[in-house]
Amino acid sequence: MSARPAPDLPPLRETVRAHGLSASKALGQNFLFDEQLLDRIAAIPGDLNGATVFEVGPGPGGLTRALLRAGAKVIAVERDDRCLPLLAELSEAFPGQLTVIADDAMAVDVDALTGGTPYHIVANLPYNVGTALFTRWLEPAAWPPQWRSLTLMFQLEVAERIVAPVGTDAYGRLAVLAQWRSNAKIAMKVHRSAFTPPPKVMSAIVHVTPGDEPAGVDAKRLAKLTEKGFGQRRKMLRQSLKGVEGAVTAAEAIGIDPTRRAETVSVAEWIELARTLGG
Repeated sequence: MSARPAPDLPPLRETVRAHGLSASKALGQNFLFDEQLLDRIAAIPGDLNGATVFEVGPGPGGLTRALLRAGAKVIAVERDDRCLPLLAELSEAFPGQLTVIADDAMAVDVDALTGGTPYHIVANLPYNVGTALFTRWLEPAAWPPQWRSLTLMFQLEVAERIVAPVGTDAYGRLAVLAQWRSNAKIAMKVHRSAFTPPPKVMSAIVHVTPGDEPAGVDAKRLAKLTEKGFGQRRKMLRQSLKGVEGAVTAAEAIGIDPTRRAETVSVAEWIELARTLGG
């Protein structure tokens, strides 16, 4: 089935201006108006024709337009009431393809919203909640998750932390959570000048797909271990992991020297430590 012809919409910048809308600093908004760039972002997950896509913080609907043009069925969660009229216009232009929920993404259960249907998450995440949402999507008990891919815009510094290898300055908790049972890569860098208003930093698109889950590892246990270990990353493991019962002893048992620091512990070693501690 081919995607239906896209409606002839006015340029996004004109639509935003007509509604008197400006980006909210309090909500971490930065608008993208370059529709060719937005189409490239929407293409990163692959063929979305007929697929369900969850979008966080669509704002005036720039990325939403691109996803709808690609034939996706989009569920968008937006907490900024000022953007709802623009999104309502998009819903009318693409009948049956767009569902808009006026809510806070942190309060939404995406699996419940999609009713058991596999989905992709594609979002220019608001900077102030992006990392919190990302770690939530990485931590479900059931694996593989209901989502098939995550295509997310972050500050470049955060994106580099997600894909960082062990032993680098950027390596930390985000890297372990993103890599222990997923495949994460930087798919595209986006210059700050592409946004209105331009943020102070560069951005990047991270693409994540589920991988094989190592046997015998509890996701919550691993999350707690990395939270403690990297929460005091300058301290030796024998100090930073004291808050997790049995962790220091377990580390020694599998050959991890407790005088090491968290950033020297590989993803595979974190996995083995979590497995040794059990659920």
